[in-house]
Amino acid sequence: MTIPDAIPLLNECLAHLWMIRTYLKHQEEVQDDPEMIEVPRLLYDSIRAVEPSFLKGDFETYVRRLRGKVGKLKKNAEFFAREYKRISAHTNYEMASLSYTGAVKRIEEILASLTKTSSPQSPESVISESNEAEEESNSASSEN
Repeated sequence: MTIPDAIPLLNECLAHLWMIRTYLKHQEEVQDDPEMIEVPRLLYDSIRAVEPSFLKGDFETYVRRLRGKVGKLKKNAEFFAREYKRISAHTNYEMASLSYTGAVKRIEEILASLTKTSSPQSPESVISESNEAEEESNSASSEN
């Protein structure tokens, strides 16, 4: 998958995370817990970190910044999954946990599927491709 193809998929995942953040930040149980309040804060920081590059259309920076955040998001999702019952066993928290974990997993999958479309080619690969093209051209002209 190319970076431009991945951006809408990654934004969809971030939209899910934004809704989780919005739900959690308005819950008194979360606000009153010094550890749990870090969950919506990290979501906010992570999502806003990629926003400027998205708005500029600088998708490589967007992906680089998101890659830098995904480890923290994963650790935070694991914390939330492990600890949410401590503050409430309500179904909303359970669903928020599943959604958070699922969105982070999907982000990881999308990032892992990216191809290196913009990385410079090594001189050897450029020469090899050039030689292959020349051989195909010679083969085609000799058949005529």
